[in-house]
Amino acid sequence: MSEPCCSHGCATPSAVRSPRYRRVLWAALIVNAMMFGIELAGGLHAGSVSLLADAVDFLGDAANYGISLLVLGMALRWRARAALFKGLTMGAFGVFVLARAAWSATTGTVPEPVTMGAIGALALLANVAVAAMLYAWREGDANMRSVWLCSRNDAIGNLAVMAAALGVFGTGSAWPDLAVAAIMGSLAIAAAASVVRQATTELRPAAAGPVTP
Repeated sequence: MSEPCCSHGCATPSAVRSPRYRRVLWAALIVNAMMFGIELAGGLHAGSVSLLADAVDFLGDAANYGISLLVLGMALRWRARAALFKGLTMGAFGVFVLARAAWSATTGTVPEPVTMGAIGALALLANVAVAAMLYAWREGDANMRSVWLCSRNDAIGNLAVMAAALGVFGTGSAWPDLAVAAIMGSLAIAAAASVVRQATTELRPAAAGPVTP
């Protein structure tokens, strides 16, 4: 028995073209662009790899929302192609974070935990707000699902950054910060694999073309 269309995340035309969804994407883009600047400055000031990783993630998400706005209302194959690109980008981000964490482990620099915790809390508020706005579209097509996954993962990552700040404060070591950065990188790679699989599935019917009798 074949699975229902929406088990693969296809969106209805009304959902894809929803003015409310477009407004939510614009709001998410603005929030993520602002938080990128805040976390980049905070990460450099505090010497925190996990904050820098989260800042890069905010920048990637802002770009993702921009791409989603660009393809909104287009045919499913174009939305799936955009999701495929975003999935590959998420995976590249994960690899970058893991590499940066490994490099930082060799330097032994201990980050400043108060700045980490304060900015992590602000980022959590921002991502929870965005995730709540996007919750209604979490079961859409691959493009819509990738947007929801980005926001959900970011909120989880912010909690981890705050936990790392406590760990750094309590131990005086950089390892909690590096461990969280490694977790965030792995989470990004796992989410990327999910989005790429769904986007590939949605592209197959388009690639096969119409079936002749």
